[in-house]
Amino acid sequence: MIAVLLCAGFATRLYPLSKFFPKPLLPVAGKTALSSLLDQLISFDGLQRIHLVSNHRFILHFRLWLRSYSSPIPIILHDDGSTTNKNRRGALADLFLALRTEPTPTRVVAAAGDNIFLFSLAPFWRTFCANNYHTVLALHETNVSKLRSTGVLELTNDNFVARLHEKPQQPPSLLACPPIYFLLPSAWSLLATYLANPAHQRDALGHFIDYLCQRERVRALPAYGTRLDIGTIASYRAAIATLARIPSTADNA
Repeated sequence: MIAVLLCAGFATRLYPLSKFFPKPLLPVAGKTALSSLLDQLISFDGLQRIHLVSNHRFILHFRLWLRSYSSPIPIILHDDGSTTNKNRRGALADLFLALRTEPTPTRVVAAAGDNIFLFSLAPFWRTFCANNYHTVLALHETNVSKLRSTGVLELTNDNFVARLHEKPQQPPSLLACPPIYFLLPSAWSLLATYLANPAHQRDALGHFIDYLCQRERVRALPAYGTRLDIGTIASYRAAIATLARIPSTADNA
């Protein structure tokens, strides 16, 4: 079982902070968002490798950072070759880039590298590993502006995903779906089919989850806690302020 962390975006909404530096490595109360996420992933039972995808412009920053980050699980760094926001590959193409280096499809947790979860992700991983369906998180969110900037779930009566709406102007529910997805091996071939169609969106992982849930069962697990999304200058400052009030993020994971 593996993890793929997608860190190849150019974060134009965070300029000038991210113009010459990758967003996942920006300091947030003494720790990077990427470190906070990895600190959780390395505790997942059975996880064997972690793939980290960067763009070419920021690859050196990640190489230097990896020298200082201690992980009991091998972390494999990939360069997707993109140099600007105009020639970016997109998160889904980057996910496929990492998956193609694996010899055999297996279970995978795929996540954006710029979210901080102030609750433990390990129980969701254990539930996913104990069952035979793809899994996403459902976070209750009443702020409509936040719902418009994330994936929003539309569920069936038995809590399976009917649709995932990526950044909808008219959110169909109050259930946000953060960009961390637990995928069965069958998702690998479906991702290849999805990417073979040039009309399909490649930028956000949620577009593929919407495609996936119309073909296979995707379960939504309720999550209770706080997720910090570092997408703008305002949200970056809010994340710093939130974590500054918490003695240790690990204590709240």
